[in-house]
Amino acid sequence: MDERGPRGRGDSGLTDVAGVRVGHATLTGEGRLTGTTVVLAPEGGAVAAVDVRGGGPGTKETDALDPRTVAQRIDAIVLTGGSAYGLDAAAGVMAWLEEHARGFRVGPDPSHVVPVVPAACIFDLGRGGDFRARPDAATGRAAVEAAAASRPGSPVPTGCVGAGTGAVVGGLKGGIGTASTMLGSGITVAALVVVNAAGSALDPATGVLYGEYFAGRRVRYPEPEVHEAALDKVSAPLATRSRPPLNTTLAVVATDAALTRAQAQKLAGTSHDGIARAVRPVHLMHDGDTVFALVTGAHPLTPPDQRRKGRPQAESREATEAAAAGVLNEILAAGADQVTRAIVGAVRAAESVRGAGGTFPSYRELYGSG
Repeated sequence: MDERGPRGRGDSGLTDVAGVRVGHATLTGEGRLTGTTVVLAPEGGAVAAVDVRGGGPGTKETDALDPRTVAQRIDAIVLTGGSAYGLDAAAGVMAWLEEHARGFRVGPDPSHVVPVVPAACIFDLGRGGDFRARPDAATGRAAVEAAAASRPGSPVPTGCVGAGTGAVVGGLKGGIGTASTMLGSGITVAALVVVNAAGSALDPATGVLYGEYFAGRRVRYPEPEVHEAALDKVSAPLATRSRPPLNTTLAVVATDAALTRAQAQKLAGTSHDGIARAVRPVHLMHDGDTVFALVTGAHPLTPPDQRRKGRPQAESREATEAAAAGVLNEILAAGADQVTRAIVGAVRAAESVRGAGGTFPSYRELYGSG
């Protein structure tokens, strides 16, 4: 069986990158509307990088991903609600990793590890009605246990789950989305996004999601009367705001390509273009937009059979480097494309929420599923 499970070349999302697992912990009811999502790397860890472009980020251990630092691999990435309070969820993930002897080795015994667990949060405080309802270490542990228990290649639940439970984008309900593709080289590139932006995913002129103009699917325009009624419902809560919204879009872009840490950081950076295509405006002072790259390294950029025999060594090396650069460019472009597709999927999968913390209509409720 293909390592990615029964779907093989399918579009299961981030888990189409072999060895990567995703788990959610969702907190709803009793004033709660939040949660945590954990991306668990394969055994032995993975190369990781990060690019932060929002003006109001909430993060943990992102400095450890700098290519100049000592820890070369990480075992998990945490995406969480609860603003900076929710970063406590990473402690539960660290505890689980320590129990499984996974982390940066710091002593003579294999159990002497310090897990490096980069984390980032979205602002969703009070959206369920209780400002003090937020993820904690137990939430993080539940999410990583769910990831570890999942089957390889199993589809990732999307919509109002995990870190996307309380997400909002503009006046619409946001959530979790994921997408993947396999390039002609055989390399897989995938993205998982928590869509929770101060900007909008909706083109006010047409009712089309911005990302659908770039997502490789035929654009279907809503009927004018449907769009007009939807705009009224979306605009109403925005008009009552007394202060700028506090949001953030988070993404993990994964690939099985053998990238260096510097190349992984480039992937994290160019993948932000995928957010910019699907959310407008983006990277504002009240966003904390953050993209992680996760690299398993199973697939070389230039397979040995592409190195032509009989060429002079210098010429062969030049041809190999040129081929690798071309494949890398394809990966960079695919990362942004999958982020855009994941954002569209997140908004379309989200369900309306009505409660003490506010009313957040879904795109599907306002425009239908077509």
